[in-house]
Amino acid sequence: MRREKKHSYKNQKKKKTVSPESKEKIIARVKELTEPLCESEGMELVHVEYQRESAGRILRIYIDRPGGIRIDDCKVISRQLSDLLDVCIEIDEAFSLEVTSPGLDRPLSKKEDFERFKGNIAKIRIKTPVNGQKNFKGVLIGISDEIVILKSNDKIISINFQDINNARLVMDNPL
Repeated sequence: MRREKKHSYKNQKKKKTVSPESKEKIIARVKELTEPLCESEGMELVHVEYQRESAGRILRIYIDRPGGIRIDDCKVISRQLSDLLDVCIEIDEAFSLEVTSPGLDRPLSKKEDFERFKGNIAKIRIKTPVNGQKNFKGVLIGISDEIVILKSNDKIISINFQDINNARLVMDNPL
């Protein structure tokens, strides 16, 4: 379930590279604007992504609510967020706004997610390799303080929450 809207800005001549710091600032600002909007509509902001894809730059917003998300929910958030973005944030390149449900491969981005979905299989990619490995897949045991605990191949793996680059649930893929 997706609703997309293209945003383009007048002073765009060349494609600009977005630095990791700028990307993180944009994501943080979008979260600040989107969280209260979702809460006011009885929804949860699950995750925000801002990345380059083959179709260009994408600002992807994942939302959820008890009982699941409908296309109308995506439309409501997309329309309101589009207006907020036009007024409250300056991004120097064109991007597509996509509002969608988290789906079966739900992103895990908050500490609460790792506790809420314990017992499920997850894929986790970290920033700094541990024993030469950056990608892990296993059963979520939970989170303790800042450490995510994963069981993979009968091994317990401890991952610093701050070191997680990307984490998602895996539904149709056995260990």
